Amino acid sequence: MSHRTFNLEELRDYLHLANGDVERLMREADLPHETRGGRLIFRRSAVDAWASQRILQLPEKRLDIYHEKSTRGTRDVLPQAALIPELLHPDYIDLNLKSKTSASVLRDIVALAEKTDRLLDPRELLTSIVEREKLCSTALPGGVALPHPRNHEPYRYEGSFLVLGRTIQGVPFSAPDGHHTHLFILICCQDDRLHLHVLARLCVLLMKTDILARLDAASSPEEAYNALVEAEKSVLPPAR
Repeated sequence: MSHRTFNLEELRDYLHLANGDVERLMREADLPHETRGGRLIFRRSAVDAWASQRILQLPEKRLDIYHEKSTRGTRDVLPQAALIPELLHPDYIDLNLKSKTSASVLRDIVALAEKTDRLLDPRELLTSIVEREKLCSTALPGGVALPHPRNHEPYRYEGSFLVLGRTIQGVPFSAPDGHHTHLFILICCQDDRLHLHVLARLCVLLMKTDILARLDAASSPEEAYNALVEAEKSVLPPAR
């Protein structure tokens, strides 16, 4: 639940970090924390917002390192490492969204999420996504955004999933490059161990492959889905 707190060991597992990483991030990157009764505690809601914003802004080398750690940390959830085939389906893709504003595109991708039959409370999800965007836009350079809820509640979904929407025209979404956004990948994770890993995986795909161009050119949901599957294969660690 969003009001949950972590101790130091629990936070390391949640963030997929090694010993010493949390202490360093507290010193260098303002990792939100409190002291209660002489011991450190970390509020999940504050950690979620901090971590997702940080992942979106990581440079390539540091993103690679974090992605490797999060891949190892989720092997029990995703033993085959690939997540696109597990979380996405062509039916979860709409390449012709008519959205023209940031508010309407968020409503439209939540409506798309409803069609997965995995979403239990669309109104609550939309509220949480809007709250997350108010903290900091999830738009990235190149015309893509990775919206996700501010808090990750297991009761919200029946299983984790992604949906992909492409708007007919660009939408102003506060992208760091100042351009409009037209691709939106909504992240909905029932298992909170997956959320940060999924975010890192998608950022790796966007940074290290030609997936943006392929999604722009896709003429059908099936083509967009296959492009994502192929792009993900190219960034997966070698099979053991």
